[in-house]
Amino acid sequence: MTDNDSSTPPSPNAPGRSPNWERDLLDRLAFAALTEQRRARRWKIFFRFFFAAYLLVILVLAQSDNWSGKSLTKRHTALVDLDGEISASSQASADNVISGLRAAFESSYTVGVVLRANSPGGSPVQSGYINDEIKRLRTKYPKIPLYAVIEDVCASGCYYAVAAADKIYADKASIVGSIGVLMNGFGFVDTMKKLGVERRLMTSGEHKGFLDPFGPVKPGEAKHAQELLDQIHRQFIDTVRQGRGKSLKETQDMYSGLFWTGDDAVKLGLVDELGSTSYVAREVIGAEEIVDYTYRENVFDRFARRIGTAMAQTMSAEILGRVPSLK
Repeated sequence: MTDNDSSTPPSPNAPGRSPNWERDLLDRLAFAALTEQRRARRWKIFFRFFFAAYLLVILVLAQSDNWSGKSLTKRHTALVDLDGEISASSQASADNVISGLRAAFESSYTVGVVLRANSPGGSPVQSGYINDEIKRLRTKYPKIPLYAVIEDVCASGCYYAVAAADKIYADKASIVGSIGVLMNGFGFVDTMKKLGVERRLMTSGEHKGFLDPFGPVKPGEAKHAQELLDQIHRQFIDTVRQGRGKSLKETQDMYSGLFWTGDDAVKLGLVDELGSTSYVAREVIGAEEIVDYTYRENVFDRFARRIGTAMAQTMSAEILGRVPSLK
């Protein structure tokens, strides 16, 4: 072995090296590890406080709409929005609209309530819930009037809901009506034949595959579906007649699914007068101050609802596609 063999370990007594260099090295490594642990612990505490403060700020901002304006201690016009498609999972669900209406009527400073409608319609069940609750609240609070004010459109299920109002107002260019019921879908029988796809559907009930889009329409099932639609249509017509009373000037086309402008709707008795929300608050109710009681989900409610319904929506998509709709 030569003097320059690199495998020869350095001498512990080499010039310039401390006799306790191993211990010094271990001490420095231990101290560095301890410092790193302390730093990691401080960052962990910081991020915990930061995350908690962030959640608190989101909660405050999310609830701000529900807090603002409702502490007014003077007479005012209460406003509740019915905006968008009416369904159990939308902002215009019966639960949300009814929550806003109840809060509006329960305020001791509410002089009158405006239900501001802007919706193409939706579920007949949800629309019926809103209609029923309007009638109940009008009976419970007879001194507080409820007026519906139509913005761009109030069609089908939307009109079903607001027909119970004391009076209905609209703009001259608003779209009103579409008193009818529909059930739609698609048929893929010929497409499957062309693609050479075979449908394998197993059921334990004669009509469990009711209106299966991958099979031919069965006359008996089509007849049953039409009877369902006709029954819901009659319920819709009865609700409109009950709500509008003698104001209606019925025509042959009134319940055909057609819709009209606000101007024509006044002539037909579907709308009482032309007017906006501010006009009704100022000139009809007599309380120009408007307080918004519309229920709006906060970020936590929305997140929980979406998590809770994600799986259910996947499983029920086939069924919901065949539910009658007031659109």
